[in-house]
Amino acid sequence: MLNSQADVRPAGIVNAMSVDVEDYFQVSAFEKTINSKDWDRLPCRVEGNTNRILELFARHDVKATFFMLGWVAERYPGLVRRIVDAGHELASHGYMHTRVTMQTPEAFCEDVTRTKVLLEDIAGCEVLGYRAASYSIVNRTLWAHDLLQEAGYRYSSSIYPIHHDLYGIPDAPRFSYWHRDEGLLEIPITTVSLLRHNLPCGGGGYFRLLPYRVSRWAMKHVNKTDGQPCVFYFHPWEIDPDQPRQQGISWKTRFRHYLNLERMKDRLDDLLTDFNWGRMDHVFLRDRRSC
Repeated sequence: MLNSQADVRPAGIVNAMSVDVEDYFQVSAFEKTINSKDWDRLPCRVEGNTNRILELFARHDVKATFFMLGWVAERYPGLVRRIVDAGHELASHGYMHTRVTMQTPEAFCEDVTRTKVLLEDIAGCEVLGYRAASYSIVNRTLWAHDLLQEAGYRYSSSIYPIHHDLYGIPDAPRFSYWHRDEGLLEIPITTVSLLRHNLPCGGGGYFRLLPYRVSRWAMKHVNKTDGQPCVFYFHPWEIDPDQPRQQGISWKTRFRHYLNLERMKDRLDDLLTDFNWGRMDHVFLRDRRSC
């Protein structure tokens, strides 16, 4: 480990650990390369990779939130039940990993309602949380918050307050805030503020790109200086360096998707040791508990 638990963990702060449960062929970066009609013909690796994550969390005695695609849940109901039986929170990632920016309000409402019902039917408990595919609640899709509230969700974690070529609301609040008088809580992915700019430190490709000590410093800074919990996320395919490699993709997509996959698991081991972690609902919703 890069540092001892006693040296690093900020006292009294529990951060929120989350997993976006989707397979390697379902990422937005591949949507022009892989047709969703072909998904069922491709080798699926999401169940095995998610089981490895469950084992990792069990070794560290960490409970997390799993934002699951309805498509995955429908095909792997046993995986859904294993997640819930292990004490983790089950939440919605939409059905087909369709970005909100590509949906009409009517289609979005149908999607989030359908997925919530599907997950609850399989798990036998209430689903409170939602995360948009590729953080696609942006300025022009803020209407999604009202529809999520109407569909019965209690919180969304769908905004990344950074500049990015695919998503982001740079001037959004950095920490959790209520939409419409405590109707729906939006919980942004964590950033660290430096020189009046928000820099990402909440996981994903940035966690694989930067040296672990940089991510550790940034999250520790948020805990100690801002006094706020961090929200961290990653995907099952990010611990899978042996996944099938896609052809015909741009150098940028190749770099973003495949960078440091072989180092991810060791970094997660350090991260789970160096900070306190819990489920999204336990960290942010003190009055209600879900799956």
